[in-house]
Amino acid sequence: MTAVYPLPEGYEISADTARVDIDRVHHWLSTDAYWAIGRSREKQLRAITGSLNFGAYDSASGEQVAYARIITDHATFAWLCDVYVDPSVRGKGLGTAMVAAVRDHLEPLGLRRLLLATHDAHGVYAKLGFEPLERPDQWMALMFP
Repeated sequence: MTAVYPLPEGYEISADTARVDIDRVHHWLSTDAYWAIGRSREKQLRAITGSLNFGAYDSASGEQVAYARIITDHATFAWLCDVYVDPSVRGKGLGTAMVAAVRDHLEPLGLRRLLLATHDAHGVYAKLGFEPLERPDQWMALMFP
């Protein structure tokens, strides 16, 4: 049984890309996310356009306070990336609730795997059922300059 993580009171999660505050997400990622420092706004817009996007929003103001992006074929595979929670709302469980919502949204698709990479949040993702790769020696990457 998949563990349920309650959404903190006063927030809502949406998979409506039209609600994503592109300027805010670009600022967060390009200035404060170690994996995306310096990412151009144009590149961020292309990434958003080609992905399934989730946002967490303050229910009262509608202001976006967190973001996650999923790259998927909606059949066999998904990659979770660009997970970011605004520093002003960290520590409330919002990130965990949002990633749980992503997982639950994808579960009915019957995907074989949902992957992610993290430098510093292994414990957060482990609570949601993520595990280290069983056979990392079977995975390869092609890195572009």
